[in-house]
Amino acid sequence: MNSMDKTMKFNVKPEEQEASSQEILLSVYDALVEKEYNPINQIVGYLLSGDPAYIPRHNNARSMVGKKERDELIEELVRFYLKHHR
Repeated sequence: MNSMDKTMKFNVKPEEQEASSQEILLSVYDALVEKEYNPINQIVGYLLSGDPAYIPRHNNARSMVGKKERDELIEELVRFYLKHHR
């Protein structure tokens, strides 16, 4: 059998699973508290403006929050709020 007739297998190492919006928000919140910022004000500032300067680099928070679209983070907040307040 010719090697061109064989099906080749391609294996990719499983990458770390992407953090959920909830995990990201909680990590960002913790980083803001550790840096003694008002976490609600800072997160709202980021969500409204899109300016990553509202989020510190501490504990990789800025990088993590940049991996999700702002609308995904807002969706998570709305989902959580409605689930726990209905």
